[in-house]
Amino acid sequence: MKLVLSGEQRELREAVRGFLRTASPLPKVRDGYDPQVYARLNGELGLSGLIVPEEYGGAGAGLSELAVVLEETGAALLPGPFLATAFTALALTGTPDKELLTGIAEGRIAATLDQGELSFDGSAASGTLPRVLTGMEADVLVAPAPSGDGDGDGMVLLAVELAGPGVRRTALEPLDLTRGLAEVVLEGAPARVLGPASKTGVGDRLCVALAAEQLGVMRAALESIVAYAKVRVAFGRYIGSYQGVKHKLADMHGKLEQAESIVRYAAWAADESPDELPEAAALAQAYVGRACFEVARDHLLLHGGIGYTWEHDAHLFYKRAKADEVLLGPPRIHRARLAHLLEL
Repeated sequence: MKLVLSGEQRELREAVRGFLRTASPLPKVRDGYDPQVYARLNGELGLSGLIVPEEYGGAGAGLSELAVVLEETGAALLPGPFLATAFTALALTGTPDKELLTGIAEGRIAATLDQGELSFDGSAASGTLPRVLTGMEADVLVAPAPSGDGDGDGMVLLAVELAGPGVRRTALEPLDLTRGLAEVVLEGAPARVLGPASKTGVGDRLCVALAAEQLGVMRAALESIVAYAKVRVAFGRYIGSYQGVKHKLADMHGKLEQAESIVRYAAWAADESPDELPEAAALAQAYVGRACFEVARDHLLLHGGIGYTWEHDAHLFYKRAKADEVLLGPPRIHRARLAHLLEL
């Protein structure tokens, strides 16, 4: 088991962190998704192709490397479809599709994955997906549908061009203002079968990937409030010198340290020990999801009155943390699954 980043992983982290610091600073995040930043993210760093197999033009890296990248995009509150595209690439791990994976690796295709079931007549898909992550920004939607082969459990993954005929997209007003949601209605939209939907492991990999983003949100929020506590003066003293503030910051740091260990372990399990992945993934979302929200909440509270203003960035972290907490189901669902897996 490896809970410490390798030298190459640290270099990857620094490269992504440096890029996002200049290309997508927090003031720019408020402007929303910038396709040029996304293009540079892929053109200069090749991040969308990180986990795409080499035969499709990707780097063939593992979830451990993707987790490093998602931690940084989470810390930067990067807008746009990067997480959704990563989810899609993970879903295609057992269902390789050359056309889609090559497009993702080259940065030409931004994809989104939805687990809502569609109907499929062999050439066209129909159905309503009420909350598709970055559904307005993505080029391709990937979603499951019954295979129609008479097997009640048989499911396939479909790819639908979101700008094509038979597709109606409506932007929703999301809680997280940095990453959009859309209602997608398909009415006989042309669709093609990517392959059989994997029955094992995909959901677990998504949980680990999301936990990596949440880890980044936690880290950035803690760094922000620690910096503020060193300069904010109240009643003639820096607020960081007050015992109550010290205790709260120590609690936040403890949660961050535990979350980091859990994410590193879960990513390692995904790459090296698949038998351990179900428990590790359930633990990741059972703990990290809630801990991220608590750290973001305390980050806002410790800023005092200014933290509640629209102009301050605290609400951006708070809303991303809450949206992520429920993106793959609330923590109680993952706690129940973990208890079941451990036969408690």
